[in-house]
Amino acid sequence: MAPEGTPVLITIEGIDGSGKSTLLARLQELLADLDPLFTREPGATWVGESVRRAIAERMDPITEALLFCADHAAHIDTVIRPALDEGRLVISDRYADSRFAYQPVVLDGILPDPLSWLRGIHEGWSIRPDRTFLLVLPVEDAVSRFGPEKKREHFENAAILERVQANYLSLAAADPSRFVVVDALLPKEEVARFIADEIRTSARSSRRRPRA
Repeated sequence: MAPEGTPVLITIEGIDGSGKSTLLARLQELLADLDPLFTREPGATWVGESVRRAIAERMDPITEALLFCADHAAHIDTVIRPALDEGRLVISDRYADSRFAYQPVVLDGILPDPLSWLRGIHEGWSIRPDRTFLLVLPVEDAVSRFGPEKKREHFENAAILERVQANYLSLAAADPSRFVVVDALLPKEEVARFIADEIRTSARSSRRRPRA
């Protein structure tokens, strides 16, 4: 069982093709003794299926963004908050920062300040992660990992991903106490063990913090 302490929310972020899926599979092995809850956005709730449909059908950007936000709200309400209330370590594959990195690109030219609009929607109810690990790599390396172009989502485009990664780096620069930027071109095992060790450090620190 996970050691009792102040619950910790860890998020893993990065552009498509950054290696998050491989990393998370390895973290499940490396951190099994901590009994973390692994979850993801979108997809952890039934609302995530609506998000996937919106992406596949190329719905208008505002509808798509609001569906992502709705999935985030359901994810917090039904998965994340209950787990944190139980004192569990939670590790999420994507979280609010994905919205703040991806959606401003899609909403550019539709809203005057997409990031502020998105932050306003999240204000007052979203839960701030304790640590966010951002996987960074050259976009051409990420794109080389994709399947055939005809099967790609519209986000899986080099021009879009360049802007998304720039947004991620801006988010990290603005919040250095939370973000850990990781070179995703390093050997996969090295990346996984580094992040696992950092998560363990966060979990140990939480046991020394008084509960709110």
